[in-house]
Amino acid sequence: MPRYHFHTHDHRDVDGHILPSLEAAKCEAVKLAGQIVCDDAPRFWDGADWVMTVTDDNGLTLFQLQIIATESAAIRGRSSKSA
Repeated sequence: MPRYHFHTHDHRDVDGHILPSLEAAKCEAVKLAGQIVCDDAPRFWDGADWVMTVTDDNGLTLFQLQIIATESAAIRGRSSKSA
């Protein structure tokens, strides 16, 4: 089975996972991205784009996952206590 490597633009890389298929790697990328973004939510919501690049053992890019978050102007600057 192939090994997939998950790299983030902010260098919170995940060592290779052996997975049965490219489809399984895509699913794993979504799970990992969700966990990483959730673990660092305040930084994520600063407005910067978030990118995960998935490569094979040779460093070939197989796909990218891009997440963009935009808060509504109506809630910017409000604390979570007032929401």
